[in-house]
Amino acid sequence: MIRRHPRACEPDARYGWLARLLRQGLGFSVVGGLQLLLDWGVMMALSASGVPLPAANVAGRIAGASLGFWSNRRFTFQGHFRPPLPQLLRFLLLWSILTTASTLAVAFAAAHGGLARAWLFKPLIEALLAVISFFSSRLWVYR
Repeated sequence: MIRRHPRACEPDARYGWLARLLRQGLGFSVVGGLQLLLDWGVMMALSASGVPLPAANVAGRIAGASLGFWSNRRFTFQGHFRPPLPQLLRFLLLWSILTTASTLAVAFAAAHGGLARAWLFKPLIEALLAVISFFSSRLWVYR
């Protein structure tokens, strides 16, 4: 007679990775939504007041990143049990790459449709970058 370990038959043991992925995805989406509102609001306010769009976009992303690093580290990925400096350095590298991509895309939208088009496309651009950010954060930044 073959005896199975009782935990191997429990749904949590078989699908724990999926539950964790869904929980992290939901947490990342909530934090990301708040980040987007802050980022987008700062970018729109600054660019409407005459600050060049690339600088306004970077300022908005700095505001969002200030909220995002701590929130995702603490609540989404439970990275607060690990030393913060390596996570912060990986986060800053990822943030720099994604901010460059975001700024180029927003500037492209503005060049081909004006400031209003850049404001409109900003959330779409950030949503695409959020997919890259989620998996990079999950697998690399907060590990």
